[in-house]
Amino acid sequence: MQTNRNGCKKMSTTIYPSPIFGPIHSRRLGLSLGINLQPKDGKLCTFDCIYCECGFNKDFPPKSPRPSREAVAEALELKLKEMKAQGTAPDVITFAGNGEPTAHPQFAEIISDTIRIRNDCFPNARISVLSNATMTGHEKTRKALMLVDNNILKLDTVNPSYISLVDRPVSPSYDVRKIIENMKSFDGHCIVQTMFMQGERMGLSVDNTTMEYVIPWLEALKEIQPEKVMIYTIDRETPARGLQKAPRDILDSIKAMVEKEGFPCTASY
Repeated sequence: MQTNRNGCKKMSTTIYPSPIFGPIHSRRLGLSLGINLQPKDGKLCTFDCIYCECGFNKDFPPKSPRPSREAVAEALELKLKEMKAQGTAPDVITFAGNGEPTAHPQFAEIISDTIRIRNDCFPNARISVLSNATMTGHEKTRKALMLVDNNILKLDTVNPSYISLVDRPVSPSYDVRKIIENMKSFDGHCIVQTMFMQGERMGLSVDNTTMEYVIPWLEALKEIQPEKVMIYTIDRETPARGLQKAPRDILDSIKAMVEKEGFPCTASY
């Protein structure tokens, strides 16, 4: 257990260093060097997911600013040179951390810097962005995401009520139909990532593994035409109580349904 700034005990959470953390072993990506574009001392995100390992937004209001473009480039180059000297090659350089990476005002420029530095140090490393897709309506952001190797976009469901209960977008104007249209604009250059889980939240079911949720989600995949689909379930302690892992057999069943539609799919348990 940890204690928030109000002195209240809460579930254990992870606040990542900034701007560089790791490398860590990712279930889905391999040896991953992380880039956190959010403040080092708190969470700043356009979603407030009840399953987020970084906790709820309100519990970790940051006091520090986001790292600058220059600070990110300097820290990344230093770390990659250090890894090269150690003979450790990352499989991937991943934008993740304490909130939505594409919300950084210099995200596009940072992507350009990262590609240049990656090419100099580890040209075989892939660049990944883990995004909740809330900023994909911005053309500058879309163009930047088109440049990365793994443009990984979250779509847990197409059900607005479920999104309000579980993903909890900060903006009241969030519209999942617009998000799907934005995903379609990548012309297949995206990977859809979906969290499946069971359990309850405030007396309401958060089970999105039933056909009521899976079938409309599959229809959205057919619209988006992603190059790949990643499905996963809870792996760490969550800030909300009552959440449960999706059973392996159910994830395998959903994976088979995705593959039947012609999309490569991985499942992480």
